[in-house]
Parts: sequence; C-alpha cells; structure tokens
Amino acid sequence: MMEKACTVNVASETGRLRAVLLHRPGVEIERMTPMNCSHALYSDILDRMNVDIEYDRFRGVLEKWAKVYYVEGILRELLKDEQTREYLVTESVFNYGHRPVKLSGSINDRLAEELMGMEPKKLARTLIEGYENPEWEGVNDNRYLLEPLYNLLFTRDASSTIFDRVLINSMSFEVRERESLIYEAIFRNYFGVETLNASSWNPRARTEGGDIHIAAPDLLVVGEGVRTNAKGIEYLAQTFARERQEPFYILVQELPREPESFIHLDMVFTFLGRHECMVFEPMLRKQGLFAGKDTTLISIKNGKVSYRPVKDILTGLRHLDWDMDPIIGGGYDPWVQLREQWHSGANFFSLGDGKVLGYRRNAYTIESLDKAGYAVLQAKDICNGKVNMEDYQKFVAVFPASELPRAGGGARCMTMPIRREPPQ
Repeated sequence: MMEKACTVNVASETGRLRAVLLHRPGVEIERMTPMNCSHALYSDILDRMNVDIEYDRFRGVLEKWAKVYYVEGILRELLKDEQTREYLVTESVFNYGHRPVKLSGSINDRLAEELMGMEPKKLARTLIEGYENPEWEGVNDNRYLLEPLYNLLFTRDASSTIFDRVLINSMSFEVRERESLIYEAIFRNYFGVETLNASSWNPRARTEGGDIHIAAPDLLVVGEGVRTNAKGIEYLAQTFARERQEPFYILVQELPREPESFIHLDMVFTFLGRHECMVFEPMLRKQGLFAGKDTTLISIKNGKVSYRPVKDILTGLRHLDWDMDPIIGGGYDPWVQLREQWHSGANFFSLGDGKVLGYRRNAYTIESLDKAGYAVLQAKDICNGKVNMEDYQKFVAVFPASELPRAGGGARCMTMPIRREPPQ
C-alpha cells in the first residue's frame, strides 16, 4: 500500500526542512563511457562504489532530520496504475523525439509493448536505467534504445516546489527531458499538487531548479544563464502578475555561459540562513567571468511588471529590506575560490536557519563557516548517532566527496525540498 504523501509547501530556502525528494544514483551512472559522458553532461565517468559510499552519508544526514521520499520507490507504486503506465511508456517511446537510436514505427510499437509488459518494479528501473538495444554489437553505436537518466540524482533540477505548487522544469538539454515526465507523474498523481510548466506558455521558455531560489513568500531569486533563460523568467513574472494582488519580486542574476561549473545560480550563491548566504566573490564584485553580468530586480505590482538594474544580489536584497551577511566560498584567496567553486563549494543545502549540509572537500569554505560560528559536524558521526544536530544552533554537516562533485553538483543540487516550515 502506498505511503500517504505529505502536503507540498515551500515558502523559503531556510525554513526548517520537513520533507525532501531524493534519488539514490544507481546503474544509470555506470552506463556512461568516455564516449558519451559529455553528451550526458558529465566531465568524467564516475566510480560507482565510491559514489554509493558518499551518497549514503549524504542521505543518512537527511534521514536523521526530515522525511525522505525516493523517486524510484514512488514511481514503482505509481506504475501499478494502468493509466499512469500507459502515459509514461507512450511519452517515453513515441513522444520523446530525441532518443539516441531512431526507430521505425514497428520497432517503437515492439518497445512500447515490451515496457508495458514489465511488472512495476522492473519498469521503474528501466525508465531510470535505460533499455538496451538487443541488436547492439559494438562501441560505435549507442547501446540503449531508451536512454538512461544519468542526471536523475540531481532531483533539484527537473522540478521546483514554489510555495504550494510544483514547477515542472523545461530542461535545456535533450538528455534530461524525460526526467520531467517522471516528476510530472509523481507530483500530480502521488502528491496531488498543481503543476506549472514554462514550455506550455512558450516552447522556447527554459527553467531549471538550480536557478530558482524561494527566498520568501514574496520573493524569488533566480539565475539566468545556459539553463534558465529570459523567456523562462518572463513566464514566472507573468504568472505571478496574473495571480498576485500583493507586491511580488524576482531578483535575477545573469550567469556566465561557460565553463560548466556556472550552470546554475546555486553554484555561486546559496542561502544559509535568514541573514546569511554563501557566495562566490567574483559574482559580487562583478569581476572575471562575471564582469558585465547584469543583476535585475523585477517588481510585480497590481498586475504590472517593471525592471530595475541593481548593483548586485546583496544590493537587490537590501532594496527589499533584506540585510544579508555574505560568507565567501573558498576564503579570500582568488585562486582557492576558483578551485572550490569548481567542486560546488557554494552549493550548500539549508536544513533550517543556520543549519546546512555540504561537501567536506571544500576545506577553505568550511573554514570560513567555522569562523562565522558554524559548528562543523561530520556526517559519519551524525549517521552513527554520536552527534545530534538538534543540539546545535548553527552547524554545517559535512560529508566526504571525491566522486559526487565530479558529477557537477552539490548538496543543493541533489535535494528537492517538498515541505518546509513557514519562515520565521
């Protein structure tokens, strides 16, 4: 029997976390090779054994703090319903137009029939891990008729809880498009929540969750770059202009288009607490790759949308009576800042006000948090029950990571909050 779902509501980045959606990476990440890892949006192939060890520390901390839902478990239950099975199989086989192996109609029919005949557990795994081409003979052709979802561990990206609804994100790369199908099914059919989608408003509109920060009930902070574009942000602005009577704001930071470590705003900026944030200093100073990158405050009042340039994110927040103390990722050595940003040094996930989770490998960033009054807690000690996070007013829980950072994301990327307590 399916476990009862919680109510979906997230109105801040730092309200106490009550429920989160995760996906433990599995066989799908072993289906990358040096030939296809770039297509899969990775810069290297990963060692599954070490990924398992690192991810288990990460999820172990979250399981000590909040209710954790897992994508595969929910999908397995949903696939017991014939209508849901038919929808996901049909969309994956017939309407996903960018499969790596182009199939004629009869082969498509046979693939759909094969998938529909699978029991729910096997079908759930196949939709995530991919379906192998039985006629594959060598390394030159793609091995999978249905491509593995290599990036599904980054549950943040393909869906975003925005208050009491979920934005099903319109992904910028074809290899990730099918992720949105799964999240659409999960949030509509399991959590029973209304969903939004920018691409239904404009086919060119793109949004991804790493760029969308739910700062407060009247404020989003959003990155605009290679993953979330101006049309996607316009969709958000028009949606709130149509629905909101009270003032609403969207603070937008333009991002570099390359290298890939700047794909989302949360790679250079995350909220740690109500009055503290982690930042990549060149973004604030508009230096290096951030020289000339705009910061814009969008104001929505009485159904009208206006745009105002501001100096930087912190200045924009101050215009809205938010005073934020920045903690500099990588400390104050520009060389170290670049190194630690590359491995998601700014990508922290807030469990609550002043209570965060991140990679242990970013030693200078962790040192900056320590100096700012954050107790440094080891994930191993938390998981083993030696340390109770509830005993600390401010803390950073750190978990070991050598393989996971090479996938291109951190703790915030791997978490999709479903429910938080209201901001204080």
